Amino acid sequence: MSVRGRVLATAPPRPCRNGPAPLSAWGLTGMALADDARNVKSRRGRAKPAVTTASGPDGAVPDRAPIGNSFGLPEAMLGVVAGFVLAFLAVSVYAALAQHPRHPSQYGEDVVSLIALWAGLAGAAVVATHNAARARPGDSAVRAGSAGGAGSAGRADRAGRADRKGTGSVVRDYGLTLRPWPDIPLGIVAGVASQYLLVPVVEAPLIPFVHHLYSRLGHPAQSLTGDAFGTGLVVLAVLVCVGSPIVEELFFRGLLLRSLLGSFEQIGPRLGPALSIVVTALVFALVHFEALQFLGLAGFGVVLGLLAWRTGRLGPSIVAHMAFNTVTIIAIVVSR
Repeated sequence: MSVRGRVLATAPPRPCRNGPAPLSAWGLTGMALADDARNVKSRRGRAKPAVTTASGPDGAVPDRAPIGNSFGLPEAMLGVVAGFVLAFLAVSVYAALAQHPRHPSQYGEDVVSLIALWAGLAGAAVVATHNAARARPGDSAVRAGSAGGAGSAGRADRAGRADRKGTGSVVRDYGLTLRPWPDIPLGIVAGVASQYLLVPVVEAPLIPFVHHLYSRLGHPAQSLTGDAFGTGLVVLAVLVCVGSPIVEELFFRGLLLRSLLGSFEQIGPRLGPALSIVVTALVFALVHFEALQFLGLAGFGVVLGLLAWRTGRLGPSIVAHMAFNTVTIIAIVVSR
């Protein structure tokens, strides 16, 4: 029984015995709005909640806090390179240390390559926010949320809003927060719908050119789990369904998307975010090195980017990514 599901877990080409192997599967945000806003007095003297956001030039208050960062793009580019280099080295070392160097375990290669790749991607996010914070050592008022003129900025930071120049906090700078409602149900619906509705639709134009298209789309996921059974399958499922979504969303929808939003903000309030989301989705699809899955990956990347941008945090996109991968793993296990 062929499995049509796709799994998003980036894994770099491995230097195995048959030459560079294809990826075993596909790879795996904004800032939260200040919900606990300050109270203001109405004309009748009753307190009303007011959203704490920055006012525009005309005094109008935007509907969401800006989530673009003025840092992170160089680190993001270096992070991709570093991740694949580390993965290549990790697989080479694993193959050299394996009991049968000419025939190393595919399962072992997948695990070490994933972990090494994540080290590069997550490391880039941490280094970027650390460097940005060091570049502004005197701006303690924003980071500490001091009293006076910086009081409202401090409250906004504590509520999850990003400091666009970097605070030194991965949670604040990339919106690494999760709200059970609505993030969990929204993410589950988006992930499952993308797996079974969006991906088949965007891949449909390839049907006249690729025989057994939908069966072939599931090959990377089947290859990833082919050598995993029992405890090994459980470990792999945790890595793919939990580790990949967290690390990849932190990198793509956190570091990369936010740096692009900051770079493209001068283009316009609509075109800038749209271009940032599309570029992030294309990079997300490209780094998986899966030609047949490219359209589906890019489409799902757009969905993840929209979730991160609209909500201002990574929670919904992480849950959607988890749901997307989990339904495929479940389908593979059931089909065995």
